[in-house]
Amino acid sequence: MPNTDLITGAAGLIGSHLCQARLAQGHHVVGIDNFNDYYSPKQKRSNIADFLDHERFTLCEIDIRDTNAVNEIFQTHKPTAVAHLAAMANVRYSIGRTPLYTDVNINGSVNLLEAAHKSGTKVFTFASTSSIYGKTDRLPFIETDPCNKPLSAYPASKKAVELLGYTYHNLHGMNFTALRFFSVYGPRARPDMMPFMVTDKIARGDTITLFDAGDMKRDWTYVDDIVQGVSLAMDKPLGYEIINLGRGEPVLMKDFVTLVEELVDKKALLDTPPAPASEPKITFANIDKARNLLGYAPKTSINDGLANLWKWYQQQYMG
Repeated sequence: MPNTDLITGAAGLIGSHLCQARLAQGHHVVGIDNFNDYYSPKQKRSNIADFLDHERFTLCEIDIRDTNAVNEIFQTHKPTAVAHLAAMANVRYSIGRTPLYTDVNINGSVNLLEAAHKSGTKVFTFASTSSIYGKTDRLPFIETDPCNKPLSAYPASKKAVELLGYTYHNLHGMNFTALRFFSVYGPRARPDMMPFMVTDKIARGDTITLFDAGDMKRDWTYVDDIVQGVSLAMDKPLGYEIINLGRGEPVLMKDFVTLVEELVDKKALLDTPPAPASEPKITFANIDKARNLLGYAPKTSINDGLANLWKWYQQQYMG
């Protein structure tokens, strides 16, 4: 009997690719998504269209804050592994919206942790974020950094769930792995993500806001590499661990824009204000722990990854 996975945020960028990967491995997959209007529900439904009718896929349209609905899903399907990707995302959007981020990202996660504990889930994998590191002086970012100074409600909420994961490990023996994602991009990207916005605005001839004239670095990580790391973590009970998932090769934002210009064959129109207080100067993953514990090995270069994003963008938005 194949194992059953439960994947929250199943219709998002990472979630939809992860569902496909786990189905291809022979698993039963239960996907949770509430299709909220933070960005186009139509795009989210398009993300899962290719596997919506798969015989081993079940879609549950619920909000993770709905305690009864979450409990019913766990009791019905008894998932072996959970990949909890659902969240209110975006560092900048979280500013001034702390109650919303607390409600969805913390309270919703507690619902899932509690239901997983009660149903005997073997491994609980949690999508954390590189934003947790804030303005750390230690490069590259390493998991032993205390990360006690989050710059906005989004990373603060993710840090809270990492701590709660340890509580469930300590009290109930839960295998809980927090994966700190670094600047994920690729086909099916959210419209508020920088790779999509840069591609879209260059293609349309609109002005791009590029903080500090592009003198900031981000550790861009292609979605297939992230999915590989999450899938490996779902299959490996590790007790309690926090693990970076990045590429380990930060790219200057102005160089990133140049790569997209070359793909689209148009010059970018730029507005270059100072970076706000929510933005770190650099993100840079030390991925030694992921390599050693999971066998994680990112393969996709920024050139190939952006080319795939551009191909998808043309199909999706340019016919």
